[in-house]
Parts: sequence; C-alpha cells; structure tokens
Amino acid sequence: MALAQWTNAMEWLAAAAREPRLCKDDWQRGTTGVHLLAAGRFWDVLIVPACLGLRTADIMAGMPRLEPGPALLDSRRQHVGFFLPPAPMTLWVGHDIRYLTTGGWIATPAPHCRWGNLRWICPPDGSGALNAPAALEFALHEAMLELARDHGTAHHLDAPHRHTDTPAAPPTTRAPQIPHT
Repeated sequence: MALAQWTNAMEWLAAAAREPRLCKDDWQRGTTGVHLLAAGRFWDVLIVPACLGLRTADIMAGMPRLEPGPALLDSRRQHVGFFLPPAPMTLWVGHDIRYLTTGGWIATPAPHCRWGNLRWICPPDGSGALNAPAALEFALHEAMLELARDHGTAHHLDAPHRHTDTPAAPPTTRAPQIPHT
C-alpha cells in the first residue's frame, strides 16, 4: 500500500476509535496493534463464517467493474467481516451471521496488517470505499451455492440475505469522507 493511501486508510479507520489520536499513534509506530472501532457511524460490518466469507471475497474480487471494500479475517474465531455503508434498518439473516451497526464494536488491526490471526484480506484504501450491499448479497448467495454443491449438502441451504423496512436504494460504494484529526 502506498504511503499516502496507507495514511488515509489509517485516518479513516482511526476516526471510529474512542481515542483516534492514540490509535493513529500506535499504528504510525509500525505496530499492528488491535483497536476497538465503533460500527454504525462510518460503516457497518457483516460477519459471516470464514469458509463462506473467504469464498465470497474471492467472488467479489472477480466481479467486473467492482472494487471490493474492506474485509477482515479473524482466523481464531473463523469469521470474515465485510464493511458496508451504515444502514441501521437493515437486517441480514442467515446461520452464524452477525450484523454490527450503531452500538457495536469490532477489533481491527492497522490497515497494513495482512498477516496474523486478525488481518485484512481486502484492506481499506483510505478513500472511504465500502462493499456494495447488493453485490455482497449476490456474492454470498453464489458462494453458498458453490459450497453446498462442493460439499454435497442440501440444495435448499439458506444463504445470508438482507431485509429492510425501506425500499432498496441503489448500492453505495463510498462512505462519507472523514476529516483528518
């Protein structure tokens, strides 16, 4: 990651910390220090099982005209978290699925961290780009179908899907820009 891009990514992530300056100082020293960041203000996070999330991330990376947003792998807990535009009225449904929004917190390493138990499989680029909900939903369904076919499980498995109380808006792939502190 280029220095300017990494700096922007660090600023973007740290803005969601309780103490952004301490978070940035830690990461600027070159550590991969893990910090708790608040969901719901700049982004929400959809957490899915790692086997599904890793395949979903691969599918999204191969989608034409789509730049996947940030995705974080927790190899200890075997989960992948996809960063999405904030949508507190959205409900994602599926087995072993969690949706973090306002009031939720997620542990995150520095944006350059691509190794260890908690690492970025698609790091933030500092532009505020997030995963498009419609694209993520499509990729989750495709990944579930592939996993079901490959493992010979029932064809009626329920892939994660979302429900909203409002009509679907066109997917947004950019989050609001966060002022540098």
